[in-house]
Amino acid sequence: MHPYFENMPTFGKALSDKKKEKLTPNRDQITEALDVVLAEVERVKNAGIPAEKVHKRGQMTVWDRLEYLVDPGTFRPLHTLYNPRQNVEGTTGVVDGLAKISGKWCVVAGFDNKVMAGAWISGQAENQLRITDLAKRLNVPLVWLVNCSGVKLTEQEEVYADRRGNGTTFFRHAELEIKGVPILAGIYGTNPAGGGYQGISPTYLIAHKDANIAVGGGGIVGGMSPKGFFDLEGAEQLIDATRHFKAVPPGSAPIHHDATGFFKEVHDTEKGVLDSIKEHMKQMPAYDPDFFRVDQPKEPLFPVEDLNYLVSFNQKATYDFDQCLARLVDGSEHMEFRPDYGPEVYTGLAKLNGLLVGVIGNRQGFMPPGYPAYAEGAYPGIGGKLYREGLIKMNEFVTLCGRDRTPIVWFQDTSGIDVGDIAEKAELLGLGQSLIYSIEQTNVPMMLVVLRKGTAAAHYIMGGPTANNHNAFSLGTPTTEIYVMHGETAAAASFSRRLVKEQDAGRELDPVIDKMNQLAQEYHDKSRPAYCAIRGFVDEVISFDNMREYMTAFAESAYQNPLSICPHHHMMIPRIIKG
Repeated sequence: MHPYFENMPTFGKALSDKKKEKLTPNRDQITEALDVVLAEVERVKNAGIPAEKVHKRGQMTVWDRLEYLVDPGTFRPLHTLYNPRQNVEGTTGVVDGLAKISGKWCVVAGFDNKVMAGAWISGQAENQLRITDLAKRLNVPLVWLVNCSGVKLTEQEEVYADRRGNGTTFFRHAELEIKGVPILAGIYGTNPAGGGYQGISPTYLIAHKDANIAVGGGGIVGGMSPKGFFDLEGAEQLIDATRHFKAVPPGSAPIHHDATGFFKEVHDTEKGVLDSIKEHMKQMPAYDPDFFRVDQPKEPLFPVEDLNYLVSFNQKATYDFDQCLARLVDGSEHMEFRPDYGPEVYTGLAKLNGLLVGVIGNRQGFMPPGYPAYAEGAYPGIGGKLYREGLIKMNEFVTLCGRDRTPIVWFQDTSGIDVGDIAEKAELLGLGQSLIYSIEQTNVPMMLVVLRKGTAAAHYIMGGPTANNHNAFSLGTPTTEIYVMHGETAAAASFSRRLVKEQDAGRELDPVIDKMNQLAQEYHDKSRPAYCAIRGFVDEVISFDNMREYMTAFAESAYQNPLSICPHHHMMIPRIIKG
């Protein structure tokens, strides 16, 4: 099959200096938006006590541990800004992402020991669910750096119970192990109660000599028999018990190595634990990437930095999606699927580090005259919107990617699905749901980039995490906006009848207009990239310069140890494309 995949057709063209100069204001707006996100990232990294204080204790921070553990230059952070409950800590207290350790991709996650000693805090459970989902979908190892002081007891109702509470992690660890996904844990510090369960539920436990895990910590043990109230005598007893258990906490390394044997290994230094994880990652199941490569890795013909000029910051301006894609894929090569059908959508095969992926994305601008045909000239087709042919083409391509076991990268910049009676007669409602069905029955990993707009049901059906079990992660960019509809449209929909009513009553319209403008502004404020990351609409906001790195990490992870294989000479998509 190498004639199909080697030297695929190239596309794209270089940006001239004159064009770059003209587009410099666009690049500057993107830089300003990215600076806002980066400032939020720094805030999260500096959350909790200063790193210097941890260092004075002779300990490493979670950031130190990750830097030592992960292969240089391979960490792809996810969920950095995620804070779905918008807690006072300003973070979920977990640092995670995709990374290589000893040359193999894994999901790596660590409790932030600067933030309440890694305690369970509000919103953390949702983050941990995303972490375990990621490992499950990509079928790669999960590596935990456990340093969890248990529940933030003053807010136990925010973290403990509920179908999606922190305890769900233990069930999910069991689920991963049943599916053959190994979980390595390096254990540090005091880990009572929930921290103890987090320290016992992984597959292989590697502890630091000062670590402990226990069903209950010293405070719990010392307060097990209260009178139903607290008095001076009870307080003195609690003080004595606390002093004892602080000196000798329950569940120490000698207990869980020598007596229970839960800890497979105990190391005298923090780096010793991390070195052991590195050694065990060498043992993890993984194919050599060459086993699945269809071509030698190549850099794109054009620099990825061009995306800062090409992707229009102004949401109402158009740009050439094909030009953007040419800066992201190997050799700027592709095989487009059905280029003459459904022109509002790009579908095709491309390569990332020599590995084959399917790519789906929205095209922008006016469509050819007479499109969509079902409208019979009633209105023109506009890029970013989905029509009958585009939906059918995506259904076909997704289904074929499932058959050929080809991971999919989605790019969204969509204003939604065509609406009105003409569109309803053209079956767009059913075709949108059909795409969700096609995605669900297509058992391959997917990732999503919300390049600009993620709007209405189109956000769901185009690889969005809301309606997709196979979405490994979603990325935002400095130009990302996610909303059910544009703020101006929402204001018009919400207040149009009120305007009619006020005018018919002879009243001033200004108060209603003020409310419309207020709603439009709220939509704008609550669709910014940083807001999308905090609320979890995307898993991370990245710069355009780093986009190919994330895409390559996804492709390499998806092919590292896949659950099913389609031999290259059995594949149908390239044959269908060539005819």
